[in-house]
Amino acid sequence: MNVRNILIPLLCIGAVAFACGPRSHSEASLVTTNIATAATDPAHHVSRKQPRLNVTHVTGKFAVTAQPNAIRFALDVTNDGKKNAELTFPDGQRYDFTVIDGEGHEVYRWAEGRMFTQSVQNETIDGGETMHIDEHGTPSLAPGSYVAVATLRSTNFPVTERVAFELR
Repeated sequence: MNVRNILIPLLCIGAVAFACGPRSHSEASLVTTNIATAATDPAHHVSRKQPRLNVTHVTGKFAVTAQPNAIRFALDVTNDGKKNAELTFPDGQRYDFTVIDGEGHEVYRWAEGRMFTQSVQNETIDGGETMHIDEHGTPSLAPGSYVAVATLRSTNFPVTERVAFELR
């Protein structure tokens, strides 16, 4: 039996299955747009990486107010897009704050010793809206230079912000 008699039909079936496979609506419309543009504009170059239109973008702003035995963390998480952003968290801990000393050692972690639920959590931030997170801690910090790190623990929109501060 000739290998061509089997190989060519299998390749055709594979190509049809791939072309008819599942796609998201935005991906399907992007492919349709590229095909239409390529048909009308022979100079049009279709690259493999196309920018996603109407992308939701989540950003953070972080501020720290510190004294030797008290620290205040303020994290603002903003949805800069027009669409709602549904943040997914692996458990009940949505954020964490750490303090790192001048030598790079972690000297404080807000979540240490706290308990959180073990179920997946979701939270929606509307387009253009900001989620405010304020927490306090009572670390014993010696005078010196430190860096505070805020982490939004979202699996799909993670945010990490750093702020340097000094205690005198």
